[in-house]
Amino acid sequence: MIKNAKLIENFEREFQKSEKVDYKKNFYILEEMFKEAVALKVFPLKNPTEGLEIDIKIAKVVNSVSKTP
Repeated sequence: MIKNAKLIENFEREFQKSEKVDYKKNFYILEEMFKEAVALKVFPLKNPTEGLEIDIKIAKVVNSVSKTP
């Protein structure tokens, strides 16, 4: 359980500043993931709206939860 959220936020912010973004590597990874999804026949989707109703119901429940304890 996180007890000091500000400490974690500061750590994450500083870590992101120190990391350099390698766009070429990231696009390569994305392209390979897409190729794998096509090979596994995940893409293109047969019915893109399949399961959308369930996702909407889950989103409504999650968004209705109070953010304060």
